[in-house]
Amino acid sequence: MKMQTLSTQPAAPAIHIAPSIMQKLTILSAAAKYDVACTSSGITRQGDGSGIGNTLSCGICHSFSADGRCVSLLKILFTNECAFNCAYCRNNCNSDIERATFTPDEICTLTIEFYRRNYIEGLFLSSGILISPNYTMDLIVQTLYRLRTVYRFQGYIHVKAIPGADPLLIEKAGYLADRMSVNLELPTSDALRRLAPCKSRHTILKPMRQIQNGITQNRHELAIYRKQPQFVPAGQSTQMIIGATPENDFQIMSVAESLYQKFSLKRVFYSAFVNVNHDANLPSLPGGPPLLREHRLYQADWLLRYYHFTVDELLSDDRPNFNVYLDPKCDWALRHLEYFPVEINTADYRTLLRIPGVGATSAQRIVKARRSSRLDFPDLKKIGVVLKRALYFITCSGRTMYPIKIDEDFICRNLLSDRTQIPRQLREDGYRQLSLFDDMQFGGGTDVCIPM
Repeated sequence: MKMQTLSTQPAAPAIHIAPSIMQKLTILSAAAKYDVACTSSGITRQGDGSGIGNTLSCGICHSFSADGRCVSLLKILFTNECAFNCAYCRNNCNSDIERATFTPDEICTLTIEFYRRNYIEGLFLSSGILISPNYTMDLIVQTLYRLRTVYRFQGYIHVKAIPGADPLLIEKAGYLADRMSVNLELPTSDALRRLAPCKSRHTILKPMRQIQNGITQNRHELAIYRKQPQFVPAGQSTQMIIGATPENDFQIMSVAESLYQKFSLKRVFYSAFVNVNHDANLPSLPGGPPLLREHRLYQADWLLRYYHFTVDELLSDDRPNFNVYLDPKCDWALRHLEYFPVEINTADYRTLLRIPGVGATSAQRIVKARRSSRLDFPDLKKIGVVLKRALYFITCSGRTMYPIKIDEDFICRNLLSDRTQIPRQLREDGYRQLSLFDDMQFGGGTDVCIPM
C-alpha cells in the first residue's frame, strides 16, 4: 500500500489586481460626498483659446449658476487613505473600508474626458492624508500642474489645502486653482482636540491666513502688472460639522462671523453631522442628522453676508439657538417690532433688507422703481416681494394691505397659519405653538476662540 506524501511546494501567492480607474472613481466619488464645501467660482475668466474650458459662470455640483444654468463639478478625493484618526470621518485610519488612490494622470484623464462629454464644468479635488500632509499636497500640486500645462485645462478648479503642508506647496496650488478651502472641521479648539487629535486649530488657520495674505498681495501686483498670474482668484471657503459636538448656534455663528471678518472668506459651509462610524465619543442622533438646524444656520449666514446683520442681533447668551418654527429674519423682526411698520416709499436700502419677505434683489428693485412713481402693494408683488410675510411689517403711502395689529402674538399666529412657512420636517411630525420663542436647545457649549 503506497503512502501519500505531502507536497512540499510553496503555496502560490495571492494575485493582487489593481482596481481600474472606474472602480477608483466609484470609491473616491462616494468618499467625497460628506465634503460640502464646493461652491461657485465667483469669477468670469475666459479661456485664452489655447486650451480647453473656461470659468465663465461656473457653479457648484448640481446647482444653478448666476445665469440660471444647472452646472456641475467632478467631485472626488485624490485618495481615501488617511494617516489621521478623526472620529467623525468615514475615511479615518481605523475605518474598515475599501481604499483607493488616483494617480495625477488618472485625475487629469477623468476631468478632460468628462468635460468633453459635457458632464462637468470643473473639478473639486479633496483628499485624505496619504503618508503625510506634504506628500499628499505635493501629489495634488502635480495633478493641477499637469491639468493646467500638459492637458491645457482652463476650466474651474476648487482644491483643498492640506493643513500642515509646506507653505510653498500651498502657494503653488494657489496659482493653479480658482478656489481653495481649508476645513475648520469643528467650531471649537476643545472639540477638535477631542475628536481630531491629529489636527489643531493652529495648523488649520495657518494656511487659511497664508491664502488670505496671498490673495491680497496678488491683487496689488495685478493692479501694477496686468500679466501677473492670479492667486486663488475666486477666494477661499471652509466647512464646519454641525451636531457632532455640543456648541450652540450662537457659538457657531460667532465663529463664522469671525472668519468672515478676519480671514475674508467667501463662504462658510455647515455640514449636518452624519454618524457613519458609531464612535462612542459621538452623539447617537436618534432623529437623524440635524438638517433643520443646518438649514437655519445657512439662512442666518445669508443674513450676515448680504443683509448687514450681526450675530449679536440674531442670537445672544440668553437666546443661544435659532427658533425652529421661524426663519431667523422673521424671528428677529418679531422681537424688534419697534422698527416696524416700514414705509416702502421712503425707507433706505438697508432698512428694506430687514423686512421679512424682501430680498436683496427686490430691495434694489424697490429703490429703483420708486424714483419714477410711488409704489403700492400690487407693485411690490410684481417686483418679487413675498407679501404674505411682508404685509405685517410694511406700509405703502401710510396704509397697510389689510387691517392688522403690530403685535407679536397676532403676527406670529398668522405666519404659522401658512403651512408653507413651516419647515417640512415639522409639518410631517406635526407641530404645536407652546410659546413664540421657545429656546430649542441643542446642547451646552464651550468657549469659542478664533486666534488672529
